[in-house]
Amino acid sequence: MTTFLHRHPLAIIVLAQLCGTSLWFSVNGVGLSLSRDLGLTEADLGRLTLTVQAGFILGTLSIAASGLADRFRASRIFAIACLIGALVNAAFVLTSASFAASLAMRFATGLCLAGIYPLGMKLVIGWTPTHKGAALAWLVGMLTLGTALPHLLRGATLGMPWEWPLLGASLLALAGGALIHLLGDGPHLPPPAGPTRLQEGLAGLREPRFRAVAGGYFGHCWELYALWMLTPFLVAREVGRLGAAEDLIPWLSFGIIALGLIGCVGGGALSRRLGSLWVARRALATSGLICLAYPLLPWAPPGLLLILLGAWGLTVIADSPQFSALAAATAPQARVGSTLAVMNAVGFALTIPAISLTSSLWATQGPWVLWWLLPGPAVGLWALRGLTEKQPQPAPSGSS
Repeated sequence: MTTFLHRHPLAIIVLAQLCGTSLWFSVNGVGLSLSRDLGLTEADLGRLTLTVQAGFILGTLSIAASGLADRFRASRIFAIACLIGALVNAAFVLTSASFAASLAMRFATGLCLAGIYPLGMKLVIGWTPTHKGAALAWLVGMLTLGTALPHLLRGATLGMPWEWPLLGASLLALAGGALIHLLGDGPHLPPPAGPTRLQEGLAGLREPRFRAVAGGYFGHCWELYALWMLTPFLVAREVGRLGAAEDLIPWLSFGIIALGLIGCVGGGALSRRLGSLWVARRALATSGLICLAYPLLPWAPPGLLLILLGAWGLTVIADSPQFSALAAATAPQARVGSTLAVMNAVGFALTIPAISLTSSLWATQGPWVLWWLLPGPAVGLWALRGLTEKQPQPAPSGSS
C-alpha cells in the first residue's frame, strides 16, 4: 500500500486536499436547509462563514509565529488537523440548536483548516521537485472542488436530513488525513528550521516585488470567498426566475464553483507558455468585469446569467495558483513558509469584511451587493501595474 502511495504522491496529496477542504463550506452546502429548518437568515449563514475564516486566520498566524510548519512533519500536522476538523465539523450537528455553539464549532473548523491547506502546499514541495507550477494548479483546483463538494453532497442527499451531507464531509476529511498519514513527508523538503518570529514573516512585505504580488493576492481574496458564499443565493434567484425546481440549486452551485478546477488547471497550462503574471492579471481582470456586469443585467434571461456565473466561477480562482507561484519566487527564501503564512493570514482577513458586507446586505440589495466586491479586482490590478515577469515558473507555496 505504501509503495503504491509513493509511486503517485501528487495524486494522493491532491485527493487528500479535496477531502480535507470539504470541511470549509460544509455548512454552506446545507445553508438553504438550515434556513428552512432552523430559521437561519442569509446574515446568519454569513456569520458562520466568517467564523471559519477567522479560525483559519488565527491558525495561519499561529503557524507563522510558532514556526510549526518549518519545525514539524507536514504530514503529521495535516493528518491531526483532518482528524480534529472532522470531529468538530460533525459536532455542529449536536450544537446546531445553539447559534453561539455553532459559531464555536465553525471557528474550530477554521483553525483545523490552517493545518490542512497550507501544509498541503508544503507536501507538494516535498514530493514533486519538478513541475511544481502544474502541481500547484492541481492542488488549488482541488481546494476549489473541495469547496464545491458540500453542494454536491447536498444534491446527492436531497430528501434526506441536512445532517447527512455534513457528516459526509467529516468522513471525507478522515479519509484525507489517513492518506497523508500513510504517505508521509517527501524526500525533497529542507531540514527543519529553528524558531520563527512573526516579524520574519512580515519582512517579505519590504520587498517591492513581493509587495506587488501580495497586493494582487489581497484583491483576489476580497472577491473570492464572498462570491463562493453568495453562489447559492445567486443560483436560487435565477432558478426562481426560471420557475425550475429548487432541487437544481445545490447541483448548479456545485457546478459553478467546481468550474474553478478547470480554471486552475487551464491557467497552469497557460502559465508555462505565457507566465504566471500574464495569467493572474487576465483572470483577475475577467472576474472583475463579470462582477461589474452582473448587476447591470437584470433583464437578461436567467439561463444566460447562470452561464455568466459559470464563467465567473471559472476565472475567480484561476489566478490563485499563479499568485502562489509568484509569491514563492519573490518572498525571502530563508523563510518562505512563514512569509506566505502571513500573506495568507492578511488575505483571509480581508475576506471577513467582504463576506460580512455582502451577506448582511443581500436581503435589501440583492445582486447589487456584488459591487461591494469590485474594489478587490480593481486594487489587485493596480498593485500589479508595474510588475514584470523576470523569472521562470518558481517553486510554489500556499495561497487560495
